[in-house]
Parts: sequence; structure tokens; C-alpha cells
Amino acid sequence: MRTKITLACTECKQRNYNTTKEKKNHPERMETKKYCRFCRRHTLHKETK
Repeated sequence: MRTKITLACTECKQRNYNTTKEKKNHPERMETKKYCRFCRRHTLHKETK
């Protein structure tokens, strides 16, 4: 079953993206580089609760 997660910018701490992931295949927290509209550039986004 896919679970909903929220991705937050590591620099400005804004929660920018909502997505889903498969917990069985990826039990660790997700990290990806995405565009932050508040910083106006690509930054690292980490999974939050």
C-alpha cells in the first residue's frame, strides 16, 4: 500500500510537495532535489511526517 508523504525544503523548512511512496520497498526517509518556490532555486527536499 502506498502512503502519503510531505516533502519539506531543507533550507527554508517550507513544506512544498505532497506525494506517495511504497513503504515496503523504501522504508527509509526519502530525499530528492526539487524546486523550491520560496528559495527560487533547486534545493534538497526531505520527507517529513
